[in-house]
Amino acid sequence: MKTRIALTMSLIALAATSLTGCQQHRQQLFDGQSLEGWTKHGGEATYSVEDGCIVGRRGPGPNTFLCTDQTFEDFDLELEFRWDELCNSGVQFRSTLDPVEGRVQGYQCEMDPSDRSWTCGLFYEGPRGWLDPLDDNEAGRAARRLDDWNHMRIRAQGPHVRTWLNGVPCANFVDEGGDQSGFIGLQVHGGRQGQVRWRNIRITEL
Repeated sequence: MKTRIALTMSLIALAATSLTGCQQHRQQLFDGQSLEGWTKHGGEATYSVEDGCIVGRRGPGPNTFLCTDQTFEDFDLELEFRWDELCNSGVQFRSTLDPVEGRVQGYQCEMDPSDRSWTCGLFYEGPRGWLDPLDDNEAGRAARRLDDWNHMRIRAQGPHVRTWLNGVPCANFVDEGGDQSGFIGLQVHGGRQGQVRWRNIRITEL
């Protein structure tokens, strides 16, 4: 009996140690007060901090991206977003700057307010375009909220990328030979009007 109790306590201690180790890799990417650790690239959309949120407002020029100074490889990313004024947007990940033109390129988890409702479909900003739209995922398309906060989750592990919108599975894509690391970016699509906000941006490295 003593041996069994000792073994059980050892397993509990090992599990606690493992959980602590995992928690050490979890971090907030946005402190709720400033844009420290982020850099803007692309067009002339503006980003500011309001009420604990990053607010992106459309401006002239091409698509604009607010990008983390850190890069990430395998991770589980969670955040919340909502539209103040409807506009196409998205969250970049494993993204880089084109070495010739300096444009952002890489995977994007779409934020789509249009009737097709492909939010959390997988797009590639740059030469590849759509990788996994939601044209065959009725539940994923129905999960979008146009007038309230939405929860987005992106899990990238090796070649496997998955996304969820408000807990509903959306994209599920295996990209052998695809990008394996890069920064996280908040996109504001080019255009005249539109405003979107993000909050509670947190990442767990795997």
